[in-house]
Amino acid sequence: METVKHANQGHGVLRPKVRVWLLAALLLLTILNIALFYARQRENHVAEKPPQYHFYMILQNSVDPFWQDVRRGAQDAAKTLNVAIEFRAPQFNNSEEEQKYIDIATLSRVDGIITPAVNNPDFIKLINQATAQGIPVITIENDAKDSQRQAFIGSNSFMLGAEAGKLLNDAVQGKARVAVIMSSELEKDALTQNMIMNGFSSTLKDAPGIQVIKVYTPKMEILSTEEITQAVLRQGDINAVFCLDAINTVGVAQSIVDFNKVGKITVIGYGITPEIKNYIEKGVIHGTVVGNPYTIGYYGVKSMLEVKQNRTTSSVTDTGVQIVDKANMTSYEMQNSGGKP
Repeated sequence: METVKHANQGHGVLRPKVRVWLLAALLLLTILNIALFYARQRENHVAEKPPQYHFYMILQNSVDPFWQDVRRGAQDAAKTLNVAIEFRAPQFNNSEEEQKYIDIATLSRVDGIITPAVNNPDFIKLINQATAQGIPVITIENDAKDSQRQAFIGSNSFMLGAEAGKLLNDAVQGKARVAVIMSSELEKDALTQNMIMNGFSSTLKDAPGIQVIKVYTPKMEILSTEEITQAVLRQGDINAVFCLDAINTVGVAQSIVDFNKVGKITVIGYGITPEIKNYIEKGVIHGTVVGNPYTIGYYGVKSMLEVKQNRTTSSVTDTGVQIVDKANMTSYEMQNSGGKP
C-alpha cells in the first residue's frame, strides 16, 4: 500500500507542470495573435490613409496611345506614392482647352499641375499665374523654358531627331533624297520640332549622300498629309520620308500602300500606335523613334511629390529615346508592357 500511494503522488506532481506549460503556451499564442492583429490594423490604417496631395494632370489629347501610356504611368505612380491625381484632356489636340484646364486647376487650388506646354505667351502666362499662387507646375513632353515651371520631364528633342537620322542612314545605306513632314501643330510646338530637325540635320552632316529636298507642313484645311504624300510621289526623285508626328506617319504609310509604292519609299516615323506597329511589321514603315510615355507619366507624379515634400526636384528629367523597327518590335513590346520605370 505504501508503494502504491507513493506512485500515485508522483503521478499527481506531473499534472500541474503540464497545466503550467499548457497555459504558458496558450498565453504566448494569445499574445502573438494580438500582436498580429494590431500589426494588420496598422497596415490597414496606412493603406486607408487618405492621400496627402491632389495633383492635376493635363494630357494633350485622349485618343493618342502615347498619352494613354502617360496616363497609365501617372496612375501607377499615384497609387504607389499615395497621392490623388485628376486627369483632363481634350479629345483632339486643342491648346485653348488645355489653357482652360490650367485656369480651372489654378482656381481649384490643386497641389500641383502637370501639363504639356504650348509654345505661346498665353500658355506661359497661365503657368506663371499658377506658380505665383503657390501651385507648382511641371511640364511634360513639350517644355516651356521661358516660364516659371518647376521642372520638365520628357525626351530630349535634339536626340530624338539625331536617332531618326541614324535610323534613316542605316535604312538607305547613306544615300537618299528626303522629304520631311512636320507636325500640323508646328505653330504650337515650334521649339520642340525645331530641336528635332536640328538633331536630324546634325546626324546627316556625316552622310553627304543624304539630302533633305523639301520640308512640308500639313494644315488641316489647306494641305493634308495625303496631298503632301501625293506631291512627294509626283516629284519622283524623293525616296525617303521622315514624319514628325504619329498622325502623319500613319497617313504617309496609308498613302504609300494606296499608290502601290511599298518598298520604293523609306518611311521613318515618329511615335508608336497600333497602326504604326502594323505598318512596320508589313514593311511599309522602316522604323520609328519613340519617347517613353509611361516613364514620363510616372516621373511627372514622382517629381511633383518631391517638389511638395522637399521643395525641389531635378529641373530636367530626360526619359530617353527608343528606336522601334521590325527587328526589335517584340523586345520593345515586352519591355514596355507595364511596370515601374
